[in-house]
Amino acid sequence: MKKENLWLVYNEEDNKKLNEVCSRYKTCLDEGKTERECVALAIDMAEKKGYKELHSALAKGDAVKAGDKLYAVQMNKCVAFFQIGKKPMSEGMRILGAHIDSPRIDVKQKPLYEKDGLVYFDTHYYGGIKKYQWTAIPLAIHGVAVKKDKTTIPVCVGEKEEDPVFVITDLLVHLAGEQMTKKATEVVTGENLDLLIGNRPIEQSEDLEKEEKEALKANILNILSDTYGIEEEDLLSAELEIVPSGKARDLGFDRSMILAYGQDDRICAFTSLFALLDVADTVTDNTLCCLLADKEEIGSVGATGMDSLFFENAVAELVAATEKDSQILVRRALANSKMLSSDVSAGFDPLYASVFEKNNSAFLAKGLTFNKFTGSRGKSNSNDANAEYIAEIRKIMDDAEIMYQFAELGKVDAGGGGTIARFMARYGMNVIDSGVSVMNMHAPYEVSSKADVYEAVRGYTAFLKA
Repeated sequence: MKKENLWLVYNEEDNKKLNEVCSRYKTCLDEGKTERECVALAIDMAEKKGYKELHSALAKGDAVKAGDKLYAVQMNKCVAFFQIGKKPMSEGMRILGAHIDSPRIDVKQKPLYEKDGLVYFDTHYYGGIKKYQWTAIPLAIHGVAVKKDKTTIPVCVGEKEEDPVFVITDLLVHLAGEQMTKKATEVVTGENLDLLIGNRPIEQSEDLEKEEKEALKANILNILSDTYGIEEEDLLSAELEIVPSGKARDLGFDRSMILAYGQDDRICAFTSLFALLDVADTVTDNTLCCLLADKEEIGSVGATGMDSLFFENAVAELVAATEKDSQILVRRALANSKMLSSDVSAGFDPLYASVFEKNNSAFLAKGLTFNKFTGSRGKSNSNDANAEYIAEIRKIMDDAEIMYQFAELGKVDAGGGGTIARFMARYGMNVIDSGVSVMNMHAPYEVSSKADVYEAVRGYTAFLKA
């Protein structure tokens, strides 16, 4: 079952399509560095294909029929797109699911402080990261601040060429003798991930006694007020995320790979969305769905994670609109559905081969990756797809001439991780983990193969059409 390197099998037409897909994908990575940005971008793309907001459409009283394209949003951080099929929803959907949150640094609610001539944002990291990787690199701030009158102020600083950037400082090597003896988990602590944001005091006047005490902090507040209309108290109701600055870039002399932040798991989210929108003009038998969820990196918790009832509620609304208001039909719709739970796989890295089991590893440029199970060690907290469903998936991919591979995350006792699959499997639906192999996973910049991005779109499209 040796798999060819995809670059050896693609012809000129394949390469042209591949470059078009990857160019679009890189643009999405640049424009979607937070969950909110991903949702807004996805909705904009979908609306251009004729999608309408679910609750607004239902409020108008229009009948929901085959071919209709609808979407539901949860708190601007989670979205589900539905293309209604000819068959009743209770006979099952074909679902592509992925998550759009990525490891990062979050700004705390009371973040701003001045210390020894410098101004910082106090922070808290989000998701599993190697903390030392986030020091001494250019960083940007993305997010929103919401004022008491409900005005939402978007914030994005550090992406334009003329923007300032920010940094988390590290200890100079000349004084790092003790630091260098520590374990990697202790080299940089969470409390030392604070973001350096200023060094210049506000211009003084004689009557500003308070500002003389914290003149640097006062200058930052002045800039925030003048630029965004944000006061210090507005930071209490802000969501500001610190992410690597800069655009997705081609990697390698041959430009065969992509280096970018947030590919876990936006590489699966955007390719899933591309696949759904590519079949938007076709009325299919089954209802199709692309589900983009939040909070996977911290356990899929909260109102926007897959452990919430958001998706189930959206399905209930559609079942009521297309069949009748019936909980048993909702249960049937979910149980009869089939899903690709799309998340990245650990790409085999020959420099760290000792943690991989090579025969069951995912390789770059070897195609869409399927994982029968995820979890850690003894398959803890995993979905474990059944053999019958795997056989069905194999046939779909082979019939469509999709290049694919099967893999595990690494050696059995080396570690592990979970996906959103187990939250969907509890309905009784057939679910298998699939996705794209990525190197440097959870680092500020991750590596993927352009060939795998293209093959993922092809594979997801084949699944939707099956």
